[in-house]
Amino acid sequence: MDLPTMLVVEDNPDHLELTLITLEQNGETHHIVVARDGLEALDYLFCQGVHSDRNPDEQPELVLLDLGLPKISGLEVLRRMREDPRTFFVPVVMLTSASEQSDAILALKGGLNSYVSKPLDFRAFQARLEDVREYWRTSNLAPLNS
Repeated sequence: MDLPTMLVVEDNPDHLELTLITLEQNGETHHIVVARDGLEALDYLFCQGVHSDRNPDEQPELVLLDLGLPKISGLEVLRRMREDPRTFFVPVVMLTSASEQSDAILALKGGLNSYVSKPLDFRAFQARLEDVREYWRTSNLAPLNS
């Protein structure tokens, strides 16, 4: 059985390493795909460019999306995801710095599911990512008719 995919979109090598270590230490059970800018993320999501052979019916189960990306911003990636029926329902958690929190709050109106601030403290970041994982695990397993 194939593992579900998580797309991590992050351009800062230090933040990417911290995110991947945190996910690994929390027993992540996803196949992790990394995109380092907004264009690469959209190519993956919409099966374009180097990802043209990817099955478009197999979207990631979760996207961790940095807000401040080169080429195409995280907000633009989110907008394009929400405009397309193939990616409309893919959960997106935005990774933000403290100075970007107001933009992330505005993105909630544009279809963002949640956001996590990127603190410099490893343990705080680890705890926040675990909270996000637990939220999605619980919401994805909850019965629809309760």
